[in-house]
Amino acid sequence: MTKSKAGSRLPWPRSPAEARQLQERLRGQVVTEDQLGVVRRVAGVDAHYGTDRIWAAVVVMTMPDLVTIESVQIDRPLAFPYVPGLLSFREAPAILDAMRRLSNRPDLLLVDGQGLAHPRRFGLACHLGVLGDVPTIGVAKSCLIGAYQQPGVERGAWSELVDRGETIGAVLRTRSAVRPVFVSIGHRISLKTAIDFVLRCTDRFRLPEPIRAADALSRQHPIG
Repeated sequence: MTKSKAGSRLPWPRSPAEARQLQERLRGQVVTEDQLGVVRRVAGVDAHYGTDRIWAAVVVMTMPDLVTIESVQIDRPLAFPYVPGLLSFREAPAILDAMRRLSNRPDLLLVDGQGLAHPRRFGLACHLGVLGDVPTIGVAKSCLIGAYQQPGVERGAWSELVDRGETIGAVLRTRSAVRPVFVSIGHRISLKTAIDFVLRCTDRFRLPEPIRAADALSRQHPIG
């Protein structure tokens, strides 16, 4: 079951049509302004698949030094098929279960996936942010939708990601002369603040450290 911001119980969709309808209903709950306090704990989440199972991981780090203080990994059967644009219905149930097991609630969540940069403006980062009621940023390795100009080559350079005249994210260079990442609002954060936190959480590599740690943890299992 999913739980909306208003507290009503919603069943997880069983078909792509039901999933798209739920995205349309929930996207109006996404907050695109800063509603976050002091960020002392930041978490990264990611998921990995076997033949018929999903392994979800969440890693909580301190800010600003990015020291891991807690991590959780769980596995469960895959319950939804792969459909472009509906990734959250494969990953969100397991990730939310992992988040519920944390002793240290994060002040900010970084997600390996899209937020508003999604055909229905409700990617995985939005889904987790709304259902988890936590400020959330989507950090994707590739572009799902939208047009953009390449940002400058230096670290911190960025350009707007635009779809149908709407700015839906930022194409951000986290390391000089390295391929950019695609940052978008998940929930309770503005785009400029999201860019700032992604840079603050990115040190030696292209991806933010909390996401890198969650990715590594999600892969620590036998492949079925």
